[in-house]
Amino acid sequence: MADLLEDHQTLSTVPAAAAGEVDPPEPPPPPLDETSRARAILAAQPVVEGHTELPASLDPEDLPPVRAGETGAQFWSLHVEPDEGAGGVIGTLRRIDAVRALVAACPEDLRLAHTTSEMAHARNCGRVAALLGPVSWTALGGSAATLRAYHALGVRAVNLTRFDRFAREAVREMNRIGLAVDLSGADPDTVRRTLAVTRAPVLLTRAAPEGLPDEVLDLLGGNGGVCMVTVTDEPAAAADVLDRVRERAGARCAGISHTTAPAVGYVPLFAELLRRGWTAQELVGLAHAHVARALRETEFLSRTNRIRPVAA
Repeated sequence: MADLLEDHQTLSTVPAAAAGEVDPPEPPPPPLDETSRARAILAAQPVVEGHTELPASLDPEDLPPVRAGETGAQFWSLHVEPDEGAGGVIGTLRRIDAVRALVAACPEDLRLAHTTSEMAHARNCGRVAALLGPVSWTALGGSAATLRAYHALGVRAVNLTRFDRFAREAVREMNRIGLAVDLSGADPDTVRRTLAVTRAPVLLTRAAPEGLPDEVLDLLGGNGGVCMVTVTDEPAAAADVLDRVRERAGARCAGISHTTAPAVGYVPLFAELLRRGWTAQELVGLAHAHVARALRETEFLSRTNRIRPVAA
């Protein structure tokens, strides 16, 4: 009996787990640094770029075109000079055809998109959405019929650089059919007058906000338009410009035009903005949501509030 008692484990000798005690919780992982957070944001919400130029050559060895790894959609510029055939119309049609050929040559990388739904579908399929536009203002030839023809070919933005009687009617027609008004390169007076007419958010696909007075940025905020800023390999410079857009127009009016250093990409800029106090939600908007919202509102206006077309 004594031996049995000696062999019996007392409570004090039972392992802690057997006594019902819970192991201490593992310490939480250290918080992500700004660079890691920036990568995570861009992986979930890749950038909608406002300005992409056609490559000089469509040589298959050079395709797909070089781009930042965090790009999810691109506006392909159709800008031409007025002397490129019939006031630029022929040159514009050639560029539309070239972009379509480029997309067809890169089916695993690019997909043509006409709507925000098609943009989202392209991203979900792992493709970069290609949007046609903006078209040069001079390539309209002062004709609303030409404007509508571009829209039928898939163009989704027109660059308005001066304001006159035709511009007023053209803006109304663009609202009616669902074309975004791009005010890149427009002088402050043209911006003011256009914002007084348009009922849809405008874009500045190649914004130079340092040349826009505070008053104009304030009006842009009221319109809900998006000021798309060029990013260089110096993220602090772009961050300074975006801080000003955020301060004057509001964070919802900030977007990305393109990067001059695709190999660097957008992670350094987004990390810098996180260090400056931008929230993750604001950066999601900067990358993708703000432009998508502006385009979606343009589409919605076109569907629900038709305006009589102007005469050709």
